[in-house]
Amino acid sequence: STVRSITKDLQHSLDLASATSGDKVVTAQVSGYLFPMLFIGTEHRSTYCCPGSQCIYSSALGENFEILASVMIKNLDTGEEIPLIQAEEKLPTGINPLTLHIMRRTKEYITNDAAQSDDDDKAQAPLTDSDGGKLKQKTTQLKKFLGKSVKRAKHLAEEYGEKAVNKVKSVRDEVFHNDQDDPSSSDDEGMPYTRPVKFKAAHSFKGPFDFDQVKVVQDLSGEHMGAVWTMKFSHCGRLLATAGQDNVVRIWVLKNAFDYFNNMRIKYNTEGRVSPSPSQESLCSSKSDTDGGVSKMSSVPEDPDSEDKNLPFRQVPFCKYKGHTADLLDLSWSKNYFLLSSSMDKTVRLWHISRRECLCCFQHIDFVTAIAFHPRDDRYFLSGSLDGKLRLWNIPDKKVALWNEVDGQTRLITAANFCQNGKYAVIGTYDGRCIFYDTERLKYHTQIHVRSTRGRNRVGRKITGIEPLPGENKILVTSNDSRIRLYDLRDLSLSMKYKGYVNSSSQIKASFSHDYSFIVSGSEDKYVYIWSTYHDLSKFTSVRRDRNDFWEGIKAHNAVVTSAIFAPHPNLIVPQEAGAEKAGAGADAECKSLDSTDSETIPSGALKTDHTEVLLSADFTGAIKVFINVKKY
Repeated sequence: STVRSITKDLQHSLDLASATSGDKVVTAQVSGYLFPMLFIGTEHRSTYCCPGSQCIYSSALGENFEILASVMIKNLDTGEEIPLIQAEEKLPTGINPLTLHIMRRTKEYITNDAAQSDDDDKAQAPLTDSDGGKLKQKTTQLKKFLGKSVKRAKHLAEEYGEKAVNKVKSVRDEVFHNDQDDPSSSDDEGMPYTRPVKFKAAHSFKGPFDFDQVKVVQDLSGEHMGAVWTMKFSHCGRLLATAGQDNVVRIWVLKNAFDYFNNMRIKYNTEGRVSPSPSQESLCSSKSDTDGGVSKMSSVPEDPDSEDKNLPFRQVPFCKYKGHTADLLDLSWSKNYFLLSSSMDKTVRLWHISRRECLCCFQHIDFVTAIAFHPRDDRYFLSGSLDGKLRLWNIPDKKVALWNEVDGQTRLITAANFCQNGKYAVIGTYDGRCIFYDTERLKYHTQIHVRSTRGRNRVGRKITGIEPLPGENKILVTSNDSRIRLYDLRDLSLSMKYKGYVNSSSQIKASFSHDYSFIVSGSEDKYVYIWSTYHDLSKFTSVRRDRNDFWEGIKAHNAVVTSAIFAPHPNLIVPQEAGAEKAGAGADAECKSLDSTDSETIPSGALKTDHTEVLLSADFTGAIKVFINVKKY
């Protein structure tokens, strides 16, 4: 019955009745046998994530510095083995606690320098016996060496310069995370469409640029305490979920959609479908939650929290969901406003935008690094865990419907998603493999080893993100070798490798813009990086037409950019024709029309369907920025 349900072409949908029936807490089971709740190596330990990003484990055994000094950690790049306590000191400041946990379990780590080095590109220079050819080759190598030396020196100067500035910056700067290099950030902070950002582009990229005029239009900082690890838009594009180090899921709503969702919440409250008694997992409402509801969805709802009507989001979260006890790692929306959240507390929790409480808690054996609703039947969701098991959960039945286990020496699952509209489930592993399973029975299908053919990146690095490219049978894979790769699923070939950003020890993942024209990613060097998905191949050299380092970078953060995403429907935030869309049907009908869109028929980014992009980024300090980019053609 499970196989028949999840393979039907018709769209199935989860409802509140089935989501809330049965057990509220579900433990992972396989074939009727309960998994033993043994946390090998971490039993009875509590995790405290401090602002300095160092996860400190305290156990009944009394872990101390002597034990840390006795555990040897291997550098994957040099082969050098050093004590664990020294390895932690060498790790970058903005490291994800998941990375630190994996390092302790695998006894392996990677330095920042390794990910920034070129991989197989350096071996592509043609060799020739002529003196002229050798001279040209040596000159090229010298230029590369000098260029890297200058770049390294510039990087160090910027780093130490920023440290000096950070020592004397005010409390206000700490709260709003103003860029010290941007003189306008302290003057016109409240003015929309007027705050420029620092822009840079690849040295070989001479333009024309798409994002050199991008502006910061809103700052949602001050809510998250600590890093934001993940951000996800709802399918309709009107709700934004953010989560991270402070264990709280926050939902942000567009101003022009507030009344619609507030009415939804009031409806369930007045009908008594929500528990009146608050609990630990209750929704912490904002002031506006007590406002009286209106019968219709108004096009310009009142927003008492902000005087500026041009800001796209309400300045305070629509709701906050509490219940997780450790860092949140991933989020996933269904098309009818259910939300899944996964955490380092070994659980997945199910929420709905209209409800105050956690609807169900799905317990795992280890950290749950990735989750995804089935794209055609959101009664099912996929979860990937560090225990090496991939699970397909049945929400109404409150059980594991199908499961499989990763083989190999390192079986840590660090990314998961569906591709080809749910036909395959794909996971990413710590050792750099993308493994595909038929969703019908969750049986092994094939795999890709994500790595370079030579150089330091010939060893597979941790997969941090997997995103499908609908309509073209391709997937975008992000990994900890500071590379983003686009693979063709028809023959598992590498279509394009995107370079330029830094991702050596984070859970940063790349994603597409709404029309798939662009790819965006955060970076450990505090920039947001953007590449064009479709290129003029005449700009590429004949040898490396599958390597794209024509990136554009924007800087509005003073910390590691942990997440960057495009809004799925920018026209909801910046209408193409002022007032034309708002005068039509209500938001309910509009939401339904958006939800019913078949993702497999969306045209590819080569068409570049409009002239506007809305971009959001979040950083290690909890700052969230909203950008608007209106292209000029």
